[in-house]
This record gives sequence, structure tokens and C-alpha cells, in this order.
Amino acid sequence: MPGLLHPLHEGHAPIILHNAFQDAIDALEDWELGSDEPQIDVNEKRVPISAVFRRLWTCTDILPARTLAVVEDLLPLRSAEFRIGSSTYADAAHSLWQLSLQKRAATNEIRQ
Repeated sequence: MPGLLHPLHEGHAPIILHNAFQDAIDALEDWELGSDEPQIDVNEKRVPISAVFRRLWTCTDILPARTLAVVEDLLPLRSAEFRIGSSTYADAAHSLWQLSLQKRAATNEIRQ
């Protein structure tokens, strides 16, 4: 989605991407199997949550503790990998992107 989501600058994301990441996490939490992948509003455009996670794959910004807590809840089997003060958006983005793909695949199986 070139041009739709702001690019990173030397590994750092603008605040709009940090906010989009949080919105994407919230939408992932609420995603019910059998329904389409959630989309969120970014710059007055609808964006699939997986695109937000993918955009932050190389973001070196440190996750806020409140965001980290939600990520750990969503990824209990991987929670030991995350650390307050050192886990980055990239660390979480990879795992959340994979989780979104798993949910999409499960939804497709339900529909077949």
C-alpha cells in the first residue's frame, strides 16, 4: 500500500503509525472468526490491519508498556520473548502479522 501508510524514517515511525498500530491491535482482538479481516481508518482511508503490522516490520521504536501488555495477551505462547523497555514495534509486528494471517486462513476454512 505505497503512499497510504507513512514510511518509516531511519527505523522510526511517525505517531500516526503508532496510533494505527494500536488501532490494529484493538481490531485484531475483536476479530471474530468467520468475518473479513478488520480494517482501520488511517488518513481517512480504510487499511487492513495486516498492512499496518507489515509496515512496522522494521520499526525500531520501543513499544509502550500498555501496548506490550496487550501484545502479550494476544500472543501468550510468545510472551516470554517480549521485554518492557526493549521490545520494539518490529518485534510485535512480525508476530501480530502472522496471527492475522492465521485468523484469515481460519476464516477461509470456515467459509469453505
